[in-house]
Order: sequence, then C-alpha cells, then structure tokens
Amino acid sequence: MEKSLREQIIALVKSEVVPAVGCTEPIAVALCVAKATETLGTVPEHIDVLLSANILKNAMGVGIPGTDMIGLPIAIALGALIGKSEYGLEVLKEVSGEAVERGKAYLKEDCISIGLKKGITEKLYIEVSATCGNDTAVAIISGGHTDYALIKKNEEVLFQESTNDQADTNEDDSWLTLRKVYDFATTAPLEEIEFIRQAKILNEQAAAESLKGNYGHTLGKTLTRPLGKGIFGDTIFAHIISSTACACDARMAGAAIPVMSNSGSGNQGICATLPVVKFAEENHNTDEELIRALMLSHLTAIYIKQSLGKLSALCGCVVASTGSACGITYLMGGDYPKITYAVKNMIANLTGMICDGAKPSCALKLASGVSTAVLSAMLAVQRNCVSPVEGIIEDDVDRSIHNLTKIGKDAMDETDRCVLEIMTHKQ
Repeated sequence: MEKSLREQIIALVKSEVVPAVGCTEPIAVALCVAKATETLGTVPEHIDVLLSANILKNAMGVGIPGTDMIGLPIAIALGALIGKSEYGLEVLKEVSGEAVERGKAYLKEDCISIGLKKGITEKLYIEVSATCGNDTAVAIISGGHTDYALIKKNEEVLFQESTNDQADTNEDDSWLTLRKVYDFATTAPLEEIEFIRQAKILNEQAAAESLKGNYGHTLGKTLTRPLGKGIFGDTIFAHIISSTACACDARMAGAAIPVMSNSGSGNQGICATLPVVKFAEENHNTDEELIRALMLSHLTAIYIKQSLGKLSALCGCVVASTGSACGITYLMGGDYPKITYAVKNMIANLTGMICDGAKPSCALKLASGVSTAVLSAMLAVQRNCVSPVEGIIEDDVDRSIHNLTKIGKDAMDETDRCVLEIMTHKQ
C-alpha cells in the first residue's frame, strides 16, 4: 500500500479513535457549553441549549462522570463552571466533589433551558447560547462531537465553518473499502499502527474499574460470579462478554474514567477493542497479531460509520461488533475472504437493532453484539457464510455493508422518530 494512502488512513483513525470521559453525547453538549462560556468570558446568567433529536435521545438517561447524577442539566452546569474546551471529549475530567456541589447550586437558579432544535436534518447538532448582562456568546457543534460550526460573541463571528469545510466533512467515502481496510491493518509497518495499543490500555482499565463497584446493571460483574460461571462457564466466550459489558457498565453509570472511543462513541470503542483483546490473550496470539487485529477492528467500524453517520437509529454496537468479528477472525488465522464472511454473517444477524439512547442497559446490547461477533467469526473460519440469496446480503461485501448503512441511515428514520416520541412521552 502506498505511503500516501497509509498516511490518509492513519490520520482518519487518529481523528476517530480518541479518549473520552463519559457518554459522548452529554459530554459533547458540555464541551459546547464550555466553549460558549469561554467565549462569553464569565459564568453565564442563563444558558439556552437546542439539540437535534439524536443528541437529546442519547443524553437523557446516562450517568455523568463523577457526579452520581443522570442527564443533561448537570453536564451543562459543569460545562459552564469547570469545563475546559481544550480537553475535547475529556472536557469534564477535572470534576470534583466541590464542583458537583457548585453545579447543583447552579441548577437551583433555574437558568438552564433545554429544547429540540427544529427544522434541521443534521442528526448531531448542538447549539448553545450563553448570556450574561448584555453579552451573549453562541457556540454550535455540528456533524461531529467536537466539530464547531459557529462561534460568536454578540454580533462578532469569531469562527464559522466554511462551505468547503462542510463539503469535506460529507465527502464520499468510496476511497475506503473493506479490502483497503484489511490490507492496511495487515501490512502497514507495525510502528505506524502501534498507537492503537492505547485503546487496549484504556478500555481494559475501564473494565477493571467496573469490578470494584456495582455499576449499572452489573452485567459484566454478574458473569464473573458463581451464577454467571455456572451458566456460561469459565470460557473465552464468557470472558469476552464479561470484559466488554464491564467497561460499558462503568461508563454508562458515570464512572470518571476515560475510555478509547470510536467514531464519537465510547461504547463503540469498547466493543471494537475488548473482544479482540480478550480473544488474543486467551488464544495466545502474538503482540503483533493483537495490534493488527485491533487496527482491523477499529478501522472496519470507522469505515462502516463513514456511510452510516455519527448518530442513527441503528445501535452502534452493530457496527463496532462487526469490527470485532473481523479482528477475531484474523486472530483465528482468517484471511481476507474469511473476513468478508464474518462481516456478512454479522449484517445478516444484527441489522435493525434500534438505538434508544445511551443508558446502563447498553451493556446488554453490547453483550448481544459481541456474542454474535464470536459466532460469526467461528462460522467464517470454517468458510460458512450467509449466501447472497438470503435477505440483504450480496456477493460484494462492500455492497452488503452499504445495504446495512442504507437501512440504518434512511429506512430507520421513522423508527428514530417513534423511539424519541416514546422516550419523551412516558406515563
């Protein structure tokens, strides 16, 4: 593979695989609030926040790191009080007990307004207006969790995304194919892709942290107890599910620990990392094989998300666990044809799983995703693959992937609206 293409792929991976503290949707809102507050130059007397439906959906039921609280209000308050935009998706990493108390006092002032931004098609949209006296600062994030579209104070525009920038953001993803993903991951000089090891380090730490407490629904921890071992056994399969669910349990419950995200989602980063790490560890793969498998997993997820979009009605674990299936297949000795079998097996199974927001029960969905990843890899290495006469699968694996993303991006739009309506009108 030419060096220029390798460099392009490396730049893409480094932009999409980044550390994040807390669920990325409320954290992105906190980031936007922090930027508006910094632009204003003082703590706002009032904050108006307008969000796309997908941001609102993903921020309603998730824990905010270090607070023992759920949802957007405390994330917004802390973004204004202690958030630092320079930290990106780690904007709240300096949260403390004292800061949380200040945040609670700020909420009592009833100075935060949260609403749905109407008339937009962008699924990832955050608009913050911060006011103090006669001054108002506005910050808008759109398209990506850290992508600013507008920053202004009063009538002075300090930054505005140009038309060309917008075009670059939505450029055709046809330059990347699964074949290129595979070739890059398996042939790039090891020193060029060694950085992906950080995903293993951060996400393993998150899984270990989960065992120290009772986070979320304790799915991962349950599998380590006598009941879990009695049903699942002390197997590679059980360890893969447990480790992945543990990290998700801690993250969704608001544990103040960073995870390595993928395409703007910590859960996707967890799901693309830990199944591969656990399998490599127990299958006694070499360190180089692990690094290449991790890159294959993460880059496959990024490739699929390029046409699906950052947020959609399709649960991100479908995408990330497809990456894991590729990584595990490679660790089993699978070549490119077998990697394509694993992808097709995944698409034939999990397509249609809805995203109903970020919340503790996401651990259940990740468990379903990685379970399917292991099964798909096992079939693939035996050359068993869902055939093109079945459902949405085609001979060409990239067309199969785009069938998946077409359903998730276009066909499930009405599903997305229905899910949000249900979530916001519970009795």
